[in-house]
Parts: sequence; structure tokens; C-alpha cells
Amino acid sequence: MNASAEPNDSALHDRVRDEGFAFVHGEEMRGLIEHAGRLSDLDAFVASWNALEPDTYLAATGRFRRRRHATYAASRFGRVEPRPHQAHYQTLAYNSLQGDIERWFAPVLEEIAHGPTMLAILEYCHDFFGGLSPEIAQWHIEVHQFRIEATAGAAGEPTPEGRHRDGVDYVLVLLIDRENIASGTTTIHSPEGRPLGEFTLTEPFDAALVHDPRVFHGVTPVTPTDPGKASHRDVLVVTFRQATG
Repeated sequence: MNASAEPNDSALHDRVRDEGFAFVHGEEMRGLIEHAGRLSDLDAFVASWNALEPDTYLAATGRFRRRRHATYAASRFGRVEPRPHQAHYQTLAYNSLQGDIERWFAPVLEEIAHGPTMLAILEYCHDFFGGLSPEIAQWHIEVHQFRIEATAGAAGEPTPEGRHRDGVDYVLVLLIDRENIASGTTTIHSPEGRPLGEFTLTEPFDAALVHDPRVFHGVTPVTPTDPGKASHRDVLVVTFRQATG
């Protein structure tokens, strides 16, 4: 990366603070993450999306996606540390489809959850989000690996609940891979429904950084570019919220 393309964390802070979100091109985001840690297991990290498990809770509503989940914690000045596997929980106020229930998903594979790429991503988020909210002493962190698949007869739904907030403080949405996929445009809206921006994650490490209490976000359904071939959209979603209790 040349000097003119050096990551500018300060400008990103300003955008998220002023607008509630920022889109980051993959080259810049990868550079930012590499400043936080090594990506020495990146190939294995990307390949782990091939081992995701079906989301049985979503299947109950007639929809389909694959995912894995992991939980971490960090203090203001400490390192990000894994926590024992636990349920993912959202209230109905934030998830009208599956709120107010504990959802137990397959855990992120141990070697991926503890690997250098995942930890570099989390340490970057810890530094970035911590800089936006230095008053938060303890973070609860969740990681979600998602694969959305689409066929000629059934569009994939990255956000089946529609425009939403996650009920956290900050969100990173990081594109890992997309194969034979059209659309999948991320939309950002004010709480009153006013459009604030839209962008499509198309290249590895393309990312969205979101201040969740301020804006709603969603992703349009995806369809296969070539209906005769397999298609998928792989993303990593990381959420940070102030720990309670």
C-alpha cells in the first residue's frame, strides 16, 4: 500500500460520529485490520464459510441461511478474550421475526474463533469502537458468520427482518466472499425512515461500520447472476455493546 493509500482511522471516526455509518473499500479495511494483527490464517478463515450450519430458527419461517456464532469480551484497555459458547438473544423490539427467544447456533470453529485473522478483526473493532465510546469500560462482543444462498427460484435474504437495528452500540459488516450474486445492496435509514445512503459490498474486506442506536440498516435480497450455477454471499458481522451486570 502506498503512502497516499494509508488507512485514515481519524476520518472514519468522523464519518461514523457525524453520520452514524461509513462504507469502507476493501483495500482500506484490510490495511486497517492488518495494523491490528496478522492475517496469517486468512485462507483457512475464508474457507471456514464452507462449514457453516443451517440456521434452524430461520428455517421455521420458511427461509434459509447458514451461520455460526461466537462471543467475546473486552475491557477498555484489555485484549479481546473468547467467552464460553452461549445463546444469541434479541428482543422483539429489534427482531420482529425471532425476538424474545434464546437462539443457540453452531459455534464458530475453535481454530477460526481463536485464530489470528478473527482476533485481528476484533482488535481493530475494539480500538475503533472504543475510540468512539471511551466511556464504556466493558464490552460484550458477538461474531456471526453468515452465508446467504440464492437460486433461480428463490432469492436469498441477507436481512429477512427488513430494515432494522441490532440492539447494540456498534456493528461491523465485513464481506468475505460473493460468488455468482447480483444485488445485495446495503441501505441506511434514519429512525424515521429517511434514506441516508446505500452501497453494495462487492470485494473482499468491503465493509460497513454502523453506530446502531442512530440508524437502521438492511440489505436487499440477492439473486444468482447465472441461474444455472451455485451462488452465495458470505459476510462476517461483529457487534459491540456495553456489557451489563
